Amino acid sequence: MELVNKWPAGLVEMPLRYCPGCGHGIVHRIVGECLEELGIRERTVGVAPVGCSVFADDYFNCDMIQGPHGRGPAIATGIKRSKPECIVFSYQGDGDLASIGMAETIHSAARSENITVIFINNAIYGMTGGQMAPTTLIGQKASTCPRGRDPKVNGYPIRICELLQSLEGASYLERTSVHTAANAIKTKKAVKRAFQNQIECKGFSLVEVLSMCPTGWEATPLNSVKYIADKMMPLYPLGVYRSPEQREQKEGGAA
Repeated sequence: MELVNKWPAGLVEMPLRYCPGCGHGIVHRIVGECLEELGIRERTVGVAPVGCSVFADDYFNCDMIQGPHGRGPAIATGIKRSKPECIVFSYQGDGDLASIGMAETIHSAARSENITVIFINNAIYGMTGGQMAPTTLIGQKASTCPRGRDPKVNGYPIRICELLQSLEGASYLERTSVHTAANAIKTKKAVKRAFQNQIECKGFSLVEVLSMCPTGWEATPLNSVKYIADKMMPLYPLGVYRSPEQREQKEGGAA
């Protein structure tokens, strides 16, 4: 009998420390499976973020490096340029990528660095106490905006895929989710494509994943799933925002 759901070689066999209902564990497995299925695990280098997934270097069964808060794309750029034969990915949350690391994200995309970025958007700072993040929704409560995000005081949410879509260097941008099994399958296809783009030297790829945070949202795991469908997806629509084919077609037309 063939074993279907085995532990992927891309993950270390150890318990994950994430809260019940958190989406990080799902995405970790997806990344681990992609490293194994693409045959790239032994030449992959991952950059662990600062945030809930700060221990990602314990979980991924590949070379990992821990960098300062928000500097993942810059570190990934340095590794890729010095070791172009390596497959390099940066795994980041919304506070890490869209706040303190916004400059690194934008300039890596503008230069079309041949790296892969996995961006977890749970619309809140999960690890440090549930503070408002750049992606927190209007009206969403957080420890730093207990009455809900007010655009007059706190500004508006930042939509990363839409923002990076304006940059010519961004090769592949897709927003997915892991709140259902069907969406998790689509997320795996997107992550695998992002790694494949790097293998084929197609430039900067980012996959944004809408993910549950029951603890930060003060919700049950079931209600967290519903929150993504009812609240997050209308503001953050799923889909491909840029593909290598679209970019090549645009560049060909400009020439």
